[in-house]
Amino acid sequence: MPAKKGVLESREQNIAFVKWFSELNKGSGSIAGGKGANLAEIYNLGIPVPPGFAVTAQAYDYFIKTAGLNEKIKILLGKIDYEDTKKLDEITKEIREFITEAKMPQEMEEEILEAYNTLGTADSDAEKKADDFLKTSSAKILVAVRSSATTEDLAEASFAGQQETFLNIQGDRPLLDAIKKCFASLFTPRATYYRNKKGFRHESASLAVVVQKMVDSNKSGVIFSKDPSQKRDDVIIEAVFGLGEGIVSGQITPDRYLVSPNGKLVEKEIKDKKIAIVKSPEGGQEKVKLKPEISKKQVLKDTEVIRLAEIALKLETHYKKPQDIEFAIEADEIYIVQTRPITTLEKRFSSESLKELKGEIILSGLAASPGIGAGKVKIVHNPGDLAKVNSGDILVTEMTNPDMVVTMQRCSAIITNEGGLTAHAAIVSREMGIPAVVGTREATIKLRDGELVTVDGFTGKIYRGKVSESVQKEIKPVDSKTRTQLKVILDLPSFASRAAKSRLNGVGLARLEGIIAESGKHPNYFLGNGKIKDYEEIIFRGISKIAEYFDDIWVRTSDIRTDEFQNLQGAPEKVEANPMLGMHGIRFSLKHPEILKAELNAMKRVSEGNNGKTKIGVMAPQVISVEEVRKLKKMISDTGFKNAKIGVMIETPAAVEIIKDICKEGIDFISFGTNDLTQYTLAIDRGNEQVQSLYDEMHPSVLSQLAHVIKACKQYRVESSICGQAGSNRDMVRFLVSQGIDSISVNADVAADIAQYVSELESNLPLTPVAIEKGEEIKDESIKGAIEDTIGSASAADYTYDGDEEPPRIPGAELREKTGSAEEKDEMLDIF
Repeated sequence: MPAKKGVLESREQNIAFVKWFSELNKGSGSIAGGKGANLAEIYNLGIPVPPGFAVTAQAYDYFIKTAGLNEKIKILLGKIDYEDTKKLDEITKEIREFITEAKMPQEMEEEILEAYNTLGTADSDAEKKADDFLKTSSAKILVAVRSSATTEDLAEASFAGQQETFLNIQGDRPLLDAIKKCFASLFTPRATYYRNKKGFRHESASLAVVVQKMVDSNKSGVIFSKDPSQKRDDVIIEAVFGLGEGIVSGQITPDRYLVSPNGKLVEKEIKDKKIAIVKSPEGGQEKVKLKPEISKKQVLKDTEVIRLAEIALKLETHYKKPQDIEFAIEADEIYIVQTRPITTLEKRFSSESLKELKGEIILSGLAASPGIGAGKVKIVHNPGDLAKVNSGDILVTEMTNPDMVVTMQRCSAIITNEGGLTAHAAIVSREMGIPAVVGTREATIKLRDGELVTVDGFTGKIYRGKVSESVQKEIKPVDSKTRTQLKVILDLPSFASRAAKSRLNGVGLARLEGIIAESGKHPNYFLGNGKIKDYEEIIFRGISKIAEYFDDIWVRTSDIRTDEFQNLQGAPEKVEANPMLGMHGIRFSLKHPEILKAELNAMKRVSEGNNGKTKIGVMAPQVISVEEVRKLKKMISDTGFKNAKIGVMIETPAAVEIIKDICKEGIDFISFGTNDLTQYTLAIDRGNEQVQSLYDEMHPSVLSQLAHVIKACKQYRVESSICGQAGSNRDMVRFLVSQGIDSISVNADVAADIAQYVSELESNLPLTPVAIEKGEEIKDESIKGAIEDTIGSASAADYTYDGDEEPPRIPGAELREKTGSAEEKDEMLDIF
């Protein structure tokens, strides 16, 4: 009988289908793959790692052999034309189906399930043998099932992000199916192509699978064994209730703990954590609102803080470099779920450059704009109060709006009751370089007019009296080389010279509202008083000032909402019931063509001046139809603005749905406005305190729309970009770069850091699909060189499309190898 023969063979050959972490170490890559070997290394160092085992690479080999798949796979691989992408996809898919549908040998199943049941016992210690347990738990535990590649070269060049991972797997059959899916993922098109190109025999490649207990954490967070921001040696720990996704996504402001190198807890900040992200009954994730008595409670016990710091320093010593560590705590048990080197140490600033402020803290909020400012408090309840704000004062208000821009410019700092890091006060303050603290909730109540205070925009703290001289956040020049273009966001011409210190040459978003607000007059004022030429001149002077420092400027036509501009002279007296859904954006412009024509004429004059050096992109906001794009193009043509680039803001779900039709209409670029797109998609007003905790630009529904639009733009050769604050969010940047976005716009004060991060991502990620028309010469030298090495020619003849299909895929693994890879395999794998 085959089963019995298999048992005898496996025993004779002493094949171990399962190895516990305790039986492995960092040198066990040929048995447990890279991931399994590294987890075992940490485990055997005495670090608390979620218990688990590896289904060995030898088990994979045995499974393939006993299932009779070796010859089938060999025959199928022999049919592949490796430069025929479609054929490669079809055959590798067939191989993967053979593997997932094959029956696993009974003796192998039994050993894996025995280990799984052992893992599920109340005292699941990987050191113990299965025979030591007389009973197993009747309830099957949840596990994570992760592929772990064995061949280091293959893992480094092909496997990052390619092999499968399955979370929250429960039950015998689901576990075995997940393991087979991991096995099958060895034959992705990219991995298969690479092995052939490098001359590896396919049968020499194996795959191990790591099976680990899932941690249902009630507390979680991150540890930095060295402060990643300041040049000091303190261990930094951030923690939230529930899953660590709350920190990663930026939805929750975590508690923060500082531990000195000698193990003393020197500082802790306990935040109001209004929500927690927890595992849902279905196995996914959900947000829960925390009661005040819980939300304001300290997450970690002091003893847990000290223990976590000890673990961090132990890992740093072992790996001989500072570590970025993720942890989870379940039922008072600490688990380390990941560790990687900190890659930004060279960018830390000296704490000596920022005086450590000493004094009485009277208020705190979100640190929205870095810097320190001291001055007299001026509380603004209504527009009439703005006149009392003098140069050097501290503007304190419920929430800023565009009407306050002129006043904000003369302040030494801004404090608001409401708002988050993407609120108007935060955005404008960062552009101006003015320190700002938002979301204090009670600034207008606790502070008094004329009171002297110091605002620390680095920490979000407000001190009584003057405890420091003013400090402005330095704008560093961008020196990182990236394939993804970096641009700045610029609303206020007065601060163009400051933004130019970034040394970026493009403005990805210039909002006309900043220029309008500085004038103090609503466009309706000029229209109603027959002074539309004066309006054109104001817009012209504003854009011209930006053009003194930047050659490529994307200008968004005016997007004037009644609630934000009601105090400008000539503004409509009636505020709409829901201004966000009202008459603004391109619909307002097309209804008032004289205003739009004035803006276009102003842009045209700037473009034609300066010897044609300045390139202008006209960007339409709030688009919901192709007809709007068509009318805008006609108006641009009617003004004689021949050199204009035409762009569309993607900030409505309608624009996402009709993106292909918009592209076919003929545009040059799109730019995502994720703030509005997220609000429209989730039906959430980010300014409403009752629901703002649910606002999430990283929501799967939002990311799905971004990916869909980028793919369509590549198909129709339309440049894709993002503007607004999301471009400064690292999680969003990582997603966009992985999707192949063409450019990202950021605040000038973070441009250097984001550029460095993009450069690191590009060195680790494969290049995304490139849409190339038949016969077109490839311009990008890094891509050109990689393709020449890969297919022997820079001709695009083999990579064509007809305009309706998905763009051709230039093999990503080869391009990544030619254009750089991570210094260490594990650092690269951790990114995924």
